[in-house]
Amino acid sequence: MPTSIPSLPKLSTLAVSSLLFLSTACSSQQTVSQAVPNPTTTVAAKTTTLRLGFISNGKVKTPTGPAGWAIHQGKLLPELQQIGITEIKTLNFPNGPNLNEALVSGAVDVGIYGDTPALVGKAKGLPTRLIGQEQVGMNAWLVAKKNGPRSIAELKGQKVATSKGSYMHRYLIGLLQKSGISDRVTVVHLLPSEAQAALERGDVAAIAASTGTGPLLEAKGYPVIDEAVKHPDLPGTSVTVATEAFLAKHPDFPQKWNQIKQAAVKDIQANSEAYYKFHADVSGYPLDVVKASFPITQFPVEPLPDRGVQLLEGTKKFLISQKLAESDFKLNDWFVTQSKK
Repeated sequence: MPTSIPSLPKLSTLAVSSLLFLSTACSSQQTVSQAVPNPTTTVAAKTTTLRLGFISNGKVKTPTGPAGWAIHQGKLLPELQQIGITEIKTLNFPNGPNLNEALVSGAVDVGIYGDTPALVGKAKGLPTRLIGQEQVGMNAWLVAKKNGPRSIAELKGQKVATSKGSYMHRYLIGLLQKSGISDRVTVVHLLPSEAQAALERGDVAAIAASTGTGPLLEAKGYPVIDEAVKHPDLPGTSVTVATEAFLAKHPDFPQKWNQIKQAAVKDIQANSEAYYKFHADVSGYPLDVVKASFPITQFPVEPLPDRGVQLLEGTKKFLISQKLAESDFKLNDWFVTQSKK
């Protein structure tokens, strides 16, 4: 972990040609969430495994959101058994680019992560298909150090940290451009835990923090000087993608996955307090922080709601225009076509 900001690589706010292949080692941790036992024979059963990647701070071993709720209730695997999947392994990653690397290498079959790294990966040629969106309208928080800047304008000449290739990065770059100060702010790459530590030390003027971290820091007395939800085009979405290789083996997976997700979202809506407690227990965030960060209204019942597609299109156009993604593509060509059963 870096201990001094000057040694960190500087990110251009106008041109970063590749966000996909970071030299950072992939620091995922693997957990076997569920598996089907074979009581009838001593010979090891041949299983068909779903390797599910998601983003966490390293301490969280299972996802939250609708997919995590379905796992928690013991409903995900039984449903997936119907299409031949007999085991689920969850793998956590510190950020989206690391998850992209795992998708490239074939270490992950399905990933749940921010739309920005997913779009960048697809523009890079990553062979994925988008199954749906887990969360729409994800907030990002611009949190300043104590006794530091109190407005966006006061960031001029300062260092601001965020996680390269994340939806928070897209928010930060978009905000600085809207404010006309993108060429006067130094943006440095730090993973979320490192960025928080740098802010607490006063090494950076501010950080673009994810949902969860932003409200937690605000509760500790750090001033919030902006939020993504104040700008209609800057909130993020969380998407679920699958590799083309996995879908070739399991063509019914997208339909089944979205059926499971829809049921999970409806159950979350009906049992919001139970869900919030689960999310708080898994993530380690206080209950009030979870409620402030993850409103259940952001969990869409539909695979691809209109608002979610609009945000995806806007983010893609921004990434292309700023050369943060290598090439353009049609979103419809990325989406999995699903029947109306």
